[in-house]
Amino acid sequence: MKYGGAVAGGGLLAGCIDGNGSEPTGTGTDDGSGGESYSVTMEPVGTVEFDTVPETWFPYTGDYADMGVALGQGDGLSAIGIRARFGSHLYNELPDVSVDLGELTELWQDGTGKEIYYEIDADLHVIDPNFMVNRLEWSEDDVEEIETNVAPFFGNTVFSRVYDWHDYADYTMYEAFGKLAEVFQEQERYEAFAAYHDEVLTDVQGRLPDETPEVAVLYPASVPPESFYPYLIGNGTQSKHWTDLHVGDALARNDITDAQAGGGEIDYETLLDIDPDALAIRLQGEITDEYFEQEIVAHLRDHDVASDLQAVRNDRVIYGGLTYQGPIIHLFQLEEAAQGLYPEEFSDEDLFDRQQVNDIVTGNLDG
Repeated sequence: MKYGGAVAGGGLLAGCIDGNGSEPTGTGTDDGSGGESYSVTMEPVGTVEFDTVPETWFPYTGDYADMGVALGQGDGLSAIGIRARFGSHLYNELPDVSVDLGELTELWQDGTGKEIYYEIDADLHVIDPNFMVNRLEWSEDDVEEIETNVAPFFGNTVFSRVYDWHDYADYTMYEAFGKLAEVFQEQERYEAFAAYHDEVLTDVQGRLPDETPEVAVLYPASVPPESFYPYLIGNGTQSKHWTDLHVGDALARNDITDAQAGGGEIDYETLLDIDPDALAIRLQGEITDEYFEQEIVAHLRDHDVASDLQAVRNDRVIYGGLTYQGPIIHLFQLEEAAQGLYPEEFSDEDLFDRQQVNDIVTGNLDG
């Protein structure tokens, strides 16, 4: 595999805190071994040439992990940045789809060094190289060393659009998904997923009320929470389920800065000044209804200040989901968000067919 393009460097150095696809971008050429090479282009990495389809691969974030699983590549997934931030537990509702988190090497080990890339020796790193430079403090030389000695980087930081160093293409979830489908030569699976996504979205959006609420998406600074990190709606694929449900952003309306862009914690007094219609509390990992009720909702009801919020009084404190979502996780989070915001319309019904998603992932496209 050959790599083309340069890292767009510069910007903030920090650790992590927290549709449409496109046609193939290159013409296949004979690689001299009986196979056919091909190339895929994606900003900011440029054009990457492949002699064969990658068999082993890993992303840093769960959005690309989910995309790869959706394309039937779960067996080749070998690592993840932080296991708890990959919502593979949601696959439990798909009869033939699973990922054993315990089998994935965790890249974050009080930092992420180059050595682990050598140890895993994957065929492809589905990671925006600028993420490594600007969020994990790699140098551009580090990136070049790994792509030369191990395997190329291929990716774009799509989960958020607030980083000042991200001054290149902002791909939607399905645009990025389509690029990865080209890499794995799984365009048929991609097209099936995109068509079903559109079908589900048309049904859900056709049932939304004329007036939708203003929501504040928050990540607790501690549990039980006394303050929160604010996340603005619309900033990348992390917000797709909210934008799909046409909600307003109570934080943006009040000039709150996104935590990923350097915004600080906000307390209950600030939230009371904003007084959103609903609070969506984002948490990573597998969160049970009982945990959410006991550690979040009950705490807000009993809090001297939080209990005055209209969202608390009106029982509109809902689970906000995971930060990193690809096409499978998105359907689960869309369903849960719709049920949380509009229980009178969506109740506890399934808003998408688990078996149909399962069949796409497993390649049973005629099922």
